[in-house]
Amino acid sequence: MSRIIKTLTIAGSDSSGGAGIQADLKTFEEYGTYGFSALTTIVTMDPDNGWHHNVYPIDAAIVAEQLKTVFAGGPMDAMKTGMLGSVEIVRVTEQAIKGNLQTNVVIDPVMVCKGEDEVLNPESAQAIRDLLLPLAIVVTPNLFEAGVLSGLGKISSIEGMKEAARLIHGLGARHVVVKGGKALGGEQAVDIFFDGTEYTILQTAKIEPAHNHGAGCTFAAAITGGLACGLSVNEAVAKAKDFVSAAIRNGYTFNKYVGPVFHGGYRLEK
Repeated sequence: MSRIIKTLTIAGSDSSGGAGIQADLKTFEEYGTYGFSALTTIVTMDPDNGWHHNVYPIDAAIVAEQLKTVFAGGPMDAMKTGMLGSVEIVRVTEQAIKGNLQTNVVIDPVMVCKGEDEVLNPESAQAIRDLLLPLAIVVTPNLFEAGVLSGLGKISSIEGMKEAARLIHGLGARHVVVKGGKALGGEQAVDIFFDGTEYTILQTAKIEPAHNHGAGCTFAAAITGGLACGLSVNEAVAKAKDFVSAAIRNGYTFNKYVGPVFHGGYRLEK
């Protein structure tokens, strides 16, 4: 039997299955890796109240116990973070990464639930910026998160994305992907990849209907899977773009509020 490739997600639960820890584990399996998890938050969505999100952080001590379990077999080949929920959980995550000499760390700096436009916990956002970005081989903010981390505020252009990537790289992350996706105008879904020297524009035609719930989590998880399997950062990011595009193309309408990506889309199209 060949060596098992191990991946880890430290993230929240999305009961609809499109995003969060569910998206990460399904993506890890599509990459042929063995997924570990540490649950940080439980998110529920209320269909009787416009799909309003309720967020319930897990006690940081319980997150620490989960991570002790996860790392009992040594470090992962790669790992990612998602919704962390509190400053204490961010600190527990930092300690686990440093204490276990974990490399190939992908930070997806989740600050809001889909459809929301306010930072869930500003103190946590600051802690992610200060404590986790310097540990990241890749950080994958969307436009809102890039605006918060860079201090630029609202970003609405490719040049703004490039400037945000430059500023975020200056905070310690070795590589930055600013996810524009369908949020920018035009016919292309655009992301910007910055390695500290060069910018690469990653773009695909926008997909309609856009079943893109969970696309951001899935993208970061796909980068994690690629790194775990030995791809370079550039290769992992490029494949992740293709992977998530296929997931959107094969997504479906769950209800009138949300259309999740289908994480097996890339495999189905091969």
